[in-house]
Formats: sequence, C-alpha cells, structure tokens
Amino acid sequence: MLAPALRAAGHDVIGLDSFLYRGCDFGEADDFQPALELDVRDVAPSELEGFDAVVHLAALSNDPLGDLNPSWTYDVNLDGTVNLARAAKQAGVGRFVFASSCSMYGASETADALDEHAPLRPLTPYAESKVRAEQALRELAGDGFSPVAMRNATVYGVSPRLRLDIVLNNLVAWAHTTGAIRLQSDGSAWRPLVHVRDVATAAGTILAAPVEAVHDEAFNIGSDDQNYTIRTLAEAVHARMPECEVEFAEGASADPRSYRVDFAKFASRFPAFRCEWTASASVRIV
Repeated sequence: MLAPALRAAGHDVIGLDSFLYRGCDFGEADDFQPALELDVRDVAPSELEGFDAVVHLAALSNDPLGDLNPSWTYDVNLDGTVNLARAAKQAGVGRFVFASSCSMYGASETADALDEHAPLRPLTPYAESKVRAEQALRELAGDGFSPVAMRNATVYGVSPRLRLDIVLNNLVAWAHTTGAIRLQSDGSAWRPLVHVRDVATAAGTILAAPVEAVHDEAFNIGSDDQNYTIRTLAEAVHARMPECEVEFAEGASADPRSYRVDFAKFASRFPAFRCEWTASASVRIV
C-alpha cells in the first residue's frame, strides 16, 4: 500500500525486498520494478547511493514466530535495521523512516492513554526488537542523518500482503470462514488500531516534512478514537455479520498486552493529517 501512495504523491519509489513471498500476494500486487532483491541484513552503502530517504518496513512481526525462536526476530528486526540504517547513513541518505510499533508499551499500568514519553514495557521478542532498534537509530542520528520512528498502532485492512493474524483482520477472517467470531482472550485488553492506508499517508507526511519537524523523533501513529477493547472489536464484527456469534477459545483469559495510546503529538505536529478510516466502519471491507 505504501509504494502506490508515495508514487501518487510524486515520489520515485524503488522497492527493496527479499521476495520470499513472491507470488503470494492477495489480489493485484504493486509493481516494484525496478527493485533491489536484497535482505536488509545484507544491504551495502553502495546500493543506497543517490536515495533521499529510506522507509523501512521489513520485520518478522508474528508473535508466535518470535516465541518459537527469538533470535530470528532480533537478527532481522534489530540487526537488520541497524545494518540498513548504517548503510543508508554512509550512502548519504538524509531520512530514515522506521516502522516501529505501539506494542512496545506492553502491559500498561495505568488507564490513561500513553504518549511517546510513557515507559516502554515490551512483552514479546517483536516488541523488544522494536525498542532496541529505536535506541540504535537514536545513536546514529546526526551528521545529516535523520531517523524517525513511526510507532504504528495495530494495523488492519486489505493489502497485497494481507495479514490475517492481527486482531481485527483475524476476527473478520475467522467469522467469514467458520461462521463464528472467535476470541483467543477474554476480550478485556485494550488495543489501538490504524488502517493500513492511513499508515501509508502518515509515512508520506513524514517524508514531506521539514527535517526539524521529524529529526530523531518518535510518533504514535493512529487516532485517539480508535482505542478499542478486543471485545468491542468483536461486537463491531458481529454488528456487520449478525449471523456470526461471538465465542471464546478454550482457556481464554486476560491478555497482558493491554494499552491505550495518545496520538496527540503527531496530530499537533501535522494538523492536516487525519485518519480516514475507523475499525467499526471498515469491518465490511477488511
């Protein structure tokens, strides 16, 4: 979704991908030609010469995969990010936009919405890898190199690389394929959501911003009105698909990953930006 949005905004876009999922796209895939067929862990400075910016999305982002072998997650998400950023800086790339995550807030100890200064309490290898990658990028900032961390809320929506393991997409897919809206937890946990198209728009906003507005900054990406409990999301799916009843998996209990997020910083810094999508209105087309 990002490449077409940036092209529409007038940017020249070249993809960099290992293409492990070549041919696995959902629907019509974006044409990434020309493209660099590389792993982020192997990128050299010479391959990034002449670029003005890098938007870094690559990661192992599935929590069960992280639990299976955390070293894989750190290898790609942390070491790969640091390698790519160092190569970009050496090549003279001025801006490095990093897809981080609100999951780094982990188990919130307050009912208040968390801003970018809140304590980071990562509960999974994925979230921990994002925390450590942000720290490493901060150490590289300066000398004409401006890293920016997009702490994205949990993303939903249709895309060529459709994720069906993330909460809203999963609820809808499960309902569509089985006739039931299945909760793996008791549904009490809070989670902020953001549509994949709004994430792409936010990335474009950061690329177009003056350097002093984004240099070495972290931004929560989403909107205050899209902090939901998992049970509320299940009820939104049921409202759109009333033939599907909400059910709980055997042994469903409270999910410790629970947090509400404050998105005021990005909204204040970029008042023209608005999330165009909401979870409740998007269920029918997720």
